[in-house]
Amino acid sequence: MTQKVFWSAPYQTELDTVLTQVSGDQVQVEQTVFFAFSGGQESDAGTIGGYPVLLAENQGMNIVYTLPPGHTLKVGDRVTLRIDWDRRYKLMRLHFAAEMVLQLVYKHRPGIERIGAHISPDKARIDFASETSLAALFPVIEQEAGFLTKDDRPILTAFSDEQAGHRYWEVEGFARMACGGTHPRSTAEVGPVRLKRKNTGKGKERIEITLVE
Repeated sequence: MTQKVFWSAPYQTELDTVLTQVSGDQVQVEQTVFFAFSGGQESDAGTIGGYPVLLAENQGMNIVYTLPPGHTLKVGDRVTLRIDWDRRYKLMRLHFAAEMVLQLVYKHRPGIERIGAHISPDKARIDFASETSLAALFPVIEQEAGFLTKDDRPILTAFSDEQAGHRYWEVEGFARMACGGTHPRSTAEVGPVRLKRKNTGKGKERIEITLVE
């Protein structure tokens, strides 16, 4: 099982570890700070042993990384993992921004169904099953999200089931949600958000979320 250091130390950008499996261009490591696509959050970018990671995939409790053809790494090698911190930090902030918005939509539209989500370094999106526009909610959601970020509330993360790798985040007095992504320490790090509506088809509403820098 790959030890996922990015959960306990999401601000750590480098790690020395050992290769545990090598199969052609695919490798596994004992420990990692390199997040792999999950729950709509895009993978980190970075290197293993100086080689760029082309793809990061979760396979059960392990993470498999694809390196360029012709790499010379072998099982037992000690390697350094490095991630692109600017990308990671944008993903963390937008990830939690999206989750704040999701919880606020649930608050104002009880029973609405989320049907998709994606977090990139530039913007996040959440898709809902809805026959009516959600745009009328945007002013109040932006305002309430702004109150949360100004309050500088701690974002607590922990395991709900460590053996199964199930985690959650919680902001006291706001919400608790199952999630295995990476998160900032505080709501203040997210900052103000802006929402934009997109209609992606009959019965579907998309909210796009960007950060106000």
